[in-house]
Amino acid sequence: MNLTSIPALQDNYIWVLNNDQDECIIVDPGEARPVIDTIAANHWQPVAILLTHHHGDHVDGVRELTAKWPGLPVYGPAETLNKGTTQEVKDGTVITISGIEFTVIATPGHTLGHVSYYSNPYLFCGDTLFSGGCGRLFEGTAKQMDESFHRLNQLPADTLICCAHEYTLSNMAFARAVLPQNPHILSYYHKIKQLRDKNQITLPSVLEKEREINVFLKTHDIDLQRNILPDLNLPESWQVFEALRRKKDSF
Repeated sequence: MNLTSIPALQDNYIWVLNNDQDECIIVDPGEARPVIDTIAANHWQPVAILLTHHHGDHVDGVRELTAKWPGLPVYGPAETLNKGTTQEVKDGTVITISGIEFTVIATPGHTLGHVSYYSNPYLFCGDTLFSGGCGRLFEGTAKQMDESFHRLNQLPADTLICCAHEYTLSNMAFARAVLPQNPHILSYYHKIKQLRDKNQITLPSVLEKEREINVFLKTHDIDLQRNILPDLNLPESWQVFEALRRKKDSF
């Protein structure tokens, strides 16, 4: 499969996978027009839409796309059933589209019903795992999001992190503030800054790199714990995650 990112709205990416038969799968279409234009330019035929959660910047293009291509199946969690989803998915659901198998992973935290889709090497994780960061906790808890991160961290090191927003530079600025002596974080911050100075995309990231530079995947790091929760001895992973997210919210 070939991966394409379509810029949308202010800082969203809509992801599209296409095969050699010009069939394509659309992930989280927050608006329809850029998707329609890209499909027309490449002479693709859409075969499915995947939704990670119910927020408008991920689902608002669904109705227009399914009106243009009647019968187009839309997969999503229960919270998207009133957003155009035709086939509900849950944790552990396996769906096959044009010969490509996706495993659904429940990743609550950003929303309660948020899911991610994994088909080696692609992970479509919506607003859960960002490059260098994590999504805001609008509905779920830090404990849920921390558990979601642990689940995603079990995937192979070469997994491509296809998240939905261009937040990498701000996330790396935060990471640098939290762990200013970490050489991996410092190096990656400068790399990302150069890319964004040229208005270039920073995604997809790779899970192996995220393990080096994403502070939300480092909740067991002693230096991080001492920095974030100096008064708490041997904190739980989710407590470190919660403190990090709270700091990021006001960063």
